[in-house]
Amino acid sequence: MRRPLFIGSEIYRGSTYGTWHPLRVPRVSTVMDLSRAMGWLPPEIYVPSPRVKPGALTHWHTPEYVAALHAVEAAQAVSEDVRARHALGTPSNPVFPEMYRRPATAAGGSLLAGELLADGGVVYHPAGGTHHGMPDRAGGFCYLNDPVLAILSLRRNGARRVAYVDIDAHHPDGVEVAFSEDTDVLMISVHEDGLWPRTGATGVRAAGSTVNVAVPRGLNDDEMALIRDQVILPWVESFAPDAVVLQCGADGVEEDPQAHLSLSNQAHWGVVRALMGLAPRLLVLGGGGYNPWSVGRLWTGVWGALNGFKVPDRLGSEAEEVLRALRFDGNRRGRNPPEHWFTTLADAPRCGPIRPALRAMVHAL
Repeated sequence: MRRPLFIGSEIYRGSTYGTWHPLRVPRVSTVMDLSRAMGWLPPEIYVPSPRVKPGALTHWHTPEYVAALHAVEAAQAVSEDVRARHALGTPSNPVFPEMYRRPATAAGGSLLAGELLADGGVVYHPAGGTHHGMPDRAGGFCYLNDPVLAILSLRRNGARRVAYVDIDAHHPDGVEVAFSEDTDVLMISVHEDGLWPRTGATGVRAAGSTVNVAVPRGLNDDEMALIRDQVILPWVESFAPDAVVLQCGADGVEEDPQAHLSLSNQAHWGVVRALMGLAPRLLVLGGGGYNPWSVGRLWTGVWGALNGFKVPDRLGSEAEEVLRALRFDGNRRGRNPPEHWFTTLADAPRCGPIRPALRAMVHAL
């Protein structure tokens, strides 16, 4: 069996949305560096992400929006008309030097993943997962919607039925807009109730092709395991997909500053392992995650899970140096990071009681 492939790029190392933005922190570069430091990412399974050509983006985005995004990057300025129509140059979606090239590289990786998986296999693309982008507008830090483009690429390359599972703390509104009426795409989202974009109320819609699980604040590992075993897996198994796409946003862990869930990174890894083998093609994307230590450790552990690597109790000195070099300026969690953020990959499990209302919600699905 072929080894999983890792899609990455150096563009993420020096690119930032700005000094104040939640995406000022390094994420994909940390996963690349940490995986290499642990001996988990040899050159032969690393695939550089191409930058997508503008025409390929119009499989989902409007030509006018793609042209505007390209033009705003070139000018490093946005008119009021473009801001109003396309939501570019807003606090969430600011103007920054690589505002076209960076998302176009992530989109290129997702399109490439569909091609690489034409004959089956596993691909990891942590820079992907920008699930809020709309056809004609940016949204929620997402200038392009690479999960939609990935699903379309998978289908062009032989996967008729695709199951999309999203465990980001935020609802994937763009993906639901794209596929809510498509019975050959099953979308399952587990997200925090009431969190932006405040869509995705719990329920099954669109002839069973959309399953939303809006969870309460403080969701713990045991509650996530219940959702995994009684919602995600039964729905995916009964759908019998040709491909599974997992958006593995890291903002549901307890240390993340943008959400209010209480998961450990082991809850995410459990979902990854459970989905492996349910379809001949598996694509795992990144997504949210705004604490550099928690997202770097979680996403590196995803790569370990996909390969069946054993997570060490304590990291080696080279991996520890990667984590000690990170900074989280402007956030209280960055002032005095706990020692285990530097020395370990796995969080301690965050178990807890399963709340009756959550159990009832799960059983109703």
